[in-house]
Amino acid sequence: MTSHAFSDAEQAAVYRAIFERRDMRHFSGGSVPDDQLQRLLCAAHHAPSVGLMQPWRFIRVRSQPLRQSLHALVEQERMLTASALGEREDEFMQLKVQGILQAAEVLVVAMPPGREQHIFGRRTLPEMDLASAACAIQNMWLAARAEGLGLGWVSMFCPQQLAALLDMPEGSHPVAILCLGPVAAFYDQPMLQAEKWARRAVLADMVFEDRWGKSAIISR
Repeated sequence: MTSHAFSDAEQAAVYRAIFERRDMRHFSGGSVPDDQLQRLLCAAHHAPSVGLMQPWRFIRVRSQPLRQSLHALVEQERMLTASALGEREDEFMQLKVQGILQAAEVLVVAMPPGREQHIFGRRTLPEMDLASAACAIQNMWLAARAEGLGLGWVSMFCPQQLAALLDMPEGSHPVAILCLGPVAAFYDQPMLQAEKWARRAVLADMVFEDRWGKSAIISR
């Protein structure tokens, strides 16, 4: 352990938040106090970003009619996704994919226009704006879990329709609808794994050494 390391208890808390984070779909209503929401947004805003471009904007959706419209957009895409899945269509339709109407808070995360001016770190990898925004979402996710709140990332929507619904400027790009709030319980494993839709891959199959496909030995 180096002199810069957190204490054992602090390290355990960090890893606990990582391993117990879940993509939540079931919410129990309630509310999120403004000071708590501010802390979570601050955690998101302290995420790393390529070239310090900070390509995240958050729209807090408080209007119930607007929430209903978001719900309808997601349901529209859910049907299209189900149709595209072929033989897994019926299985997919049994899954709960959103909690927009039940969550205490709904936030839309979008990237702003003008991102092309940020060249530092993006000249050959322009998609690093999206990677940076995803880091902000992950920061919020872990902070929410540490504070006992559930968070779910909904990505089933048409970006153009969502942008129009929220009067986003041309060139902006929505990437997530976040459902946030109290939950009755956290899933003991990822929901899609519990529903036998997919399983977490084995780490050893994901780590290579020196070249693609050569297994790495990371412990003996």
